[in-house]
Amino acid sequence: MAAAAKGVQVPFDDVMLSMDVVDMLRQDQRIAERELDDDTRRKQLIDRLREVYRGQGIEVPDHILEEGVRALEERRFVYDPPGANFSVMLARLYVTRSTLGRWIGGGLLALALIGIGWQALVVRPRAERETASRIEMSETLPRELNALYATFEKEAKAPAVLEQAKNIRDAGLASTVAGQAEAARKSAQALRLLQQEMRLAYNIKIISRPGESSGLWRIPKVNPDARNYYLIVEAVDERGEVLERPIMNEETGQREPVKKWAARVSKTVFEAVQADKRNDGIIQNAVIGVKSVGEIDPRWTVDVQGGALTRW
Repeated sequence: MAAAAKGVQVPFDDVMLSMDVVDMLRQDQRIAERELDDDTRRKQLIDRLREVYRGQGIEVPDHILEEGVRALEERRFVYDPPGANFSVMLARLYVTRSTLGRWIGGGLLALALIGIGWQALVVRPRAERETASRIEMSETLPRELNALYATFEKEAKAPAVLEQAKNIRDAGLASTVAGQAEAARKSAQALRLLQQEMRLAYNIKIISRPGESSGLWRIPKVNPDARNYYLIVEAVDERGEVLERPIMNEETGQREPVKKWAARVSKTVFEAVQADKRNDGIIQNAVIGVKSVGEIDPRWTVDVQGGALTRW
């Protein structure tokens, strides 16, 4: 700096000095524009620039100062961005290709992950359900319905039982053809329950135990002048176990699983049982119905009226 202050010229390139002059002029653009209005002021501007540089310890030749002023006038070192056009857009895309590539790559990766998730969580499970449903309707349920019906063909001892099983089987097969899976399943379940019922064997016995009633009578609400008679019974298998039976209550219209119920009988049967029990406290002919394997309905040995009660 001391050498520069004594007039020793600093070895700057002419172009760099010109650019520095232009940069200094741009820092106070309003002064530059005012000083460049005419030749006198132009000379004054150059003198001013010379003094500024000398104050910084830099000796700048006059031709460099004049070149810098001329460069400012010609906007030689001014960058004017190009207008928006297709070439500029391509150039910008090329310059930002690395960042853009990362964004595009990330987007494609996200789309791929979404596609994989959609395939794994939605498309594949749905396809598997559709395949399973198609197999169930075309193979599984028809095979099960026919297999169940085949047991009735072998084991049923009453034509009515086989007819009932056939009607249920046919309804189930029709449901599979119509694509009604729930109805077909219900038909298969109905056949299973009917099969269980067909394979049961038990006797229907009048209850005759100390402290328990063996019969009762009711006056129906629809006919106050009439009287319905019932014997209280239970189903006992060959091992002596009391079975739970689904009985329709004629007063409520509801089917209930019970271990004893009241079977409606004629007045004559009711009075005969009543007299038998009064004789010695024991009902001699307590079995009034027999349910055999291969049948659905019991065979009654007394005159029953078809109704029953589950509560009294």
